[in-house]
Amino acid sequence: MPRSQKTEGPATGPGTESAGQEQEARPRRRQARGERRIAQLLQAAAEVFCRTGYTAASTNAIAREAGVSPGTLYQFFPNKEAIAIGLGDQLLQQWQESQDRALTEENLGLPLDQLLDAALDPLIAFNVENPAFGVLLHGPDVPGPIAQEHNTLHEASLTRIEGMIAGFLPDTPPDERSRTANMLLALFKAGLDLIMSHDGAAREAYITELKTAMYRYLEPMLHDDEDDSGDGPTGHSP
Repeated sequence: MPRSQKTEGPATGPGTESAGQEQEARPRRRQARGERRIAQLLQAAAEVFCRTGYTAASTNAIAREAGVSPGTLYQFFPNKEAIAIGLGDQLLQQWQESQDRALTEENLGLPLDQLLDAALDPLIAFNVENPAFGVLLHGPDVPGPIAQEHNTLHEASLTRIEGMIAGFLPDTPPDERSRTANMLLALFKAGLDLIMSHDGAAREAYITELKTAMYRYLEPMLHDDEDDSGDGPTGHSP
């Protein structure tokens, strides 16, 4: 009588499934460690750029700030320019998110002083929390891709501001909206330079001054727009 033959197939069972899950988890853990290391290096680069400027910064200084060897840094970034571009991309994304919160149509129904608070506070807070943003955007020797992104950011900001003006002052002609947007952006940049160069009570005072300057610039336009539409002025002041 022929002996029964046992057919062998791939092993299955709890132990096999556990091994498969472990193999799948390893690449995820390596990826998570890599992402944490990149974040650590970018944070260190932000500290170094703020302290020395982009031009004087070095990969050795960034590695030292991060507490890693230069060899570890080069596993993730080939040079200082690549680090700056990576940091710039990260900060530009965060800046865009701040703009989305600040320049939203939901704020258009607010009185002018409250609208300025809602629009300016997130933008100022972002720059205060991320001083490397200004260093990278306005440095004299930043990588070309960052300079190009700065030009794109400038145009996008003007477009967003013009859209806010169109919603807040709907009767304003397009050419006047464009001039007003350019003036507001110039006021913001000039005021931000003063805000960033001071701390504590002096910084708060310059924030108030910036809002007051913008209010006094915009408030007459608001009255003109209301007079043209037949509505009376509301009269808000900071």
